Amino acid sequence: MKKEYLSRVIDKELSEKLGCVGAILIVGPKWCGKTTTASQISKSILQMQNPDKTMSYIKTAQTKPSLLLKGDNPRLIDEWQMAPVLWDAVRYSVDERDEFGLYILTGSTVVDEKAIMHSGTGRISRLIMYPMSLYESKESNGTISLSKLFLNPNEDIDGITSDLSIENLIFAACRGGWPSSLKKITKQQQLFDAYNYLNNICETDASSIDGVKRSPQKVRGVLRSYARNISTIATTQTILNDINMNFSDISIATLSSYLNVLEKLFVVSDIPAWCPAIRSKTVIRSSSKREFIDPSIAVAALDLSPEMLEQDLNTFGFIFECLCIRDLKIYSQSMGGYLNYYRDRLNLEADCVLHLQNGQYALIEFKLGSRDIEEGASHLKKLKSLIAEANLKTPDLLMVITGGEMAYTREDGVKIVPIGCLCP
Repeated sequence: MKKEYLSRVIDKELSEKLGCVGAILIVGPKWCGKTTTASQISKSILQMQNPDKTMSYIKTAQTKPSLLLKGDNPRLIDEWQMAPVLWDAVRYSVDERDEFGLYILTGSTVVDEKAIMHSGTGRISRLIMYPMSLYESKESNGTISLSKLFLNPNEDIDGITSDLSIENLIFAACRGGWPSSLKKITKQQQLFDAYNYLNNICETDASSIDGVKRSPQKVRGVLRSYARNISTIATTQTILNDINMNFSDISIATLSSYLNVLEKLFVVSDIPAWCPAIRSKTVIRSSSKREFIDPSIAVAALDLSPEMLEQDLNTFGFIFECLCIRDLKIYSQSMGGYLNYYRDRLNLEADCVLHLQNGQYALIEFKLGSRDIEEGASHLKKLKSLIAEANLKTPDLLMVITGGEMAYTREDGVKIVPIGCLCP
């Protein structure tokens, strides 16, 4: 009997892209559902990680990789990077057959460019997959569409409510968007996946990705420090100083190599700064904002629990921002968008700047509780005025995303939207 499949936002984009390119590469962290999602649309599957066949597949790839491409199309090649030559085989097959929708490749690490001959540009299109958003896990009721707000910023959202209590929101962040966790019966079992994921990264993946042995304790120390600086623009030196309180022999170069590995494994996922050409005496900060691919990794790294965070909403505020960033990355990708943040040295900020391909963009602040909404809205309005003074295109949408229950539009036009209402 086929397992129940929870629809993902990426489903539509995957289907559409298969209709116009020869192959799709889906990348993202382990356990986020890449294989399950790809298998919904594929007609044959090559599972490179099948322990009974891995060695045979690798041997075949070394001698005649085209044999592994035989099968009904779209053909899914899962964890293709175990035999990097398959990339060039797929690219060549797409060129030769000159057809669309032939292959889907999935992988949990960034490809080593040295192991392939050609980039695949024009033949292989890339899609990033994230852990599940609150909408995909059915915890957001999806009553407010992000795309519709861009189409009609005056849309009436007054009185729309979220079903998520603060306790449920905290639990969702601690559990994370790992699809397998939703199948567990008890809450304690659901929380286990994030800790298991963290252990795998520290004990195995951080070393196996490139064959360089790395201390699990030091990997854990790096992740713990990163978690302490989540949703901030902490410098590498700040993180290093934090780590060296426990490990005195880690250099900037070593830390950078560890962070590079964590990025390749899709564990950390920083947000770059937005630096518009605003003529201002203040200096715009350009460091990246530190984020994880999923908030549950930060929770596990800090060894926190839902009960602990219920008593420490200040810490949860930073984790809440990471959760919102995760969801907005998922929603905006389906709209052809991407995220930045803005902050200057006078602390004028927008936690998130969401850009669309058509030139529209939104300034967004994340505020866990209602007490801070006024501050967030004030930041957005001041930044909009600064942009207007510089004769730049002003934002199409100003929005404060909250952990509260009620949605409404302020008299100044700023949209107040609970994360538990949002959908693409």
